[in-house]
Amino acid sequence: MNKENNNTEAKANSADVQTKENKKSEQKPADLKVKSKKADNASDAEKTSTHKNDKTDKTDKTKAQKKEIKPKKKAKKIKRQILKGRANIKCSYNNTVVSLADLNGNVLGWATSGLLGFKGAKKATPYAATQVVANVSEKVKKYGLKELEVYIKGVGSGREASVRALANNGFDLVLIKDVTPIPHNGCRPKKPRRL
Repeated sequence: MNKENNNTEAKANSADVQTKENKKSEQKPADLKVKSKKADNASDAEKTSTHKNDKTDKTDKTKAQKKEIKPKKKAKKIKRQILKGRANIKCSYNNTVVSLADLNGNVLGWATSGLLGFKGAKKATPYAATQVVANVSEKVKKYGLKELEVYIKGVGSGREASVRALANNGFDLVLIKDVTPIPHNGCRPKKPRRL
């Protein structure tokens, strides 16, 4: 039994030695160089791919940073406080337009009876004019407008109603002026309608 065990161990040892020698003989120095070159190429390829990935990561990061930068707190716009202004009212036969501006003419708010939903002949009524003034005064509240110079143009039925509505909405009317354009015998007027 001992001899058989020794023989099998000897055979196994000789087989191990042969496989080791075969491996060593297979790995010649030229093969080793080729393998090392392949390994270097593979590592270079990995580096370049990681470089590309780094670039894309950097661009992604910069995009993400830009996105993060955008939602900064916006400085609150301070509404300029204007105490004096002017109201331009145009009352035609078909509509009423009211615009409130500062003394330089920069418009702060405006409204028309058509904007509020009145249609047809109802746009030129005194009630529509009061509603228009109420709407404009609501828009202009944030500016703190107190005193108004009123300039009225046109001959519609909403003239007086709009001026009264301005006074009722808390504005001090400093000046009321009629600026309706009057021809000094200029253009020939239209022929009167036949009803």
